[in-house]
Amino acid sequence: MTGCCTVVAMLSPDEWRSGGSYFAWRGHQIFRRVEGTGEPLLLIHGFPTASWDWAPLWPALTARYRVLTLDMLGFGFSAKPTRHDYTLRGQADVYADLLRHEGVTRYRVLAHDYGLTVAQELFARQIDSGQPKIISACLLNGGLFPETHHPVLMQKLLRSPLGWLIARLATYGSFSRSMHKIWGATPPSETELRAMWSLIQHNKGMRVMPKLIKYIAERRTHRERWVGAVINARFPLRLIDGLKDPVSGPDMVARYRELVPRADVVELPDVGHYPQLEAPERVLAAVLEHFARA
Repeated sequence: MTGCCTVVAMLSPDEWRSGGSYFAWRGHQIFRRVEGTGEPLLLIHGFPTASWDWAPLWPALTARYRVLTLDMLGFGFSAKPTRHDYTLRGQADVYADLLRHEGVTRYRVLAHDYGLTVAQELFARQIDSGQPKIISACLLNGGLFPETHHPVLMQKLLRSPLGWLIARLATYGSFSRSMHKIWGATPPSETELRAMWSLIQHNKGMRVMPKLIKYIAERRTHRERWVGAVINARFPLRLIDGLKDPVSGPDMVARYRELVPRADVVELPDVGHYPQLEAPERVLAAVLEHFARA
C-alpha cells in the first residue's frame, strides 16, 4: 500500500539503504535519505537502531512533506569510529549540517527515544536567530526527563566498567530477549528483530555501544537545558506514547503532563517502546493530525 494515509510493509535494511546516499561530516560518512516535496520534516531515530525505524511511515510522510533523515554517527549505515567522543550535542550538529546542506529554513520534527534528546538540543538552539525555525514537533517514547527514564538491563551493563566486554559478548539472542521486554501487546517479528540486529552489527557497531550509552549520563548533566527547551517551546508539541513501555511509558507521560503547559498527549495503551513499528497507522494518524493544525 502507498499513499498519504497508509503504511507499507517493512523494507529490508538493504532496500532502505538503496534509497539513500552519503555526505561527509567532519571526516565521517553519514547515511541520509531525503525524499518528497512540500514543507521539510526531519525524522530523528533512537538507540540502538537507525533511520530504518521510519520505513513504515515513509511513503505516507513523503507524500505530504519533504522528509529528511539520517543515521547518526555510530548508528546504522553511518560511520562508527571507535575513537570518537560521542555526544548528543554532536549528533544535533550532524542534523544541523544536514538541514544547512539541504537549504532548510523552516521544518517540522518527528523524533523517537535517543532522538528525543537530540531534538531537545535542537529546540534549545531556537534562541539563536541563525538556526532554522522549528514550526511543530511530535515526540515518541523516549527519555525526555532523566528522573523517569528506566534503562533496561543491557543498557545498565553497557554503562558498567565491563561495558566493553558486554558489547563483545552480545548475541542476537540477548538482543532479541531485550527487545521483547520493551514491546507492547504485539511482539516484534523475527524479520524486524533480524533487521535491527543487522543495523547494529553493521561495520562492527557493537564496539561503539559503550561509548554511545554515555548519553544517559549526559541527559542528567544537561537536564536544565533540555527539559527547559520542552517546557518553554514556542511551537506546538505533541507527545505520542506507548504505555506498555517499561523504559519511558506511564511515568514519563505523567511527568510530561506535570511539567509541560497545555500538554498535548496521545496515549497508546497496548503499545510499547517502538510505536512507529508496533502501531504505525495510529502513529501516522496522530502525527498528521498534529502537523495539519500547526
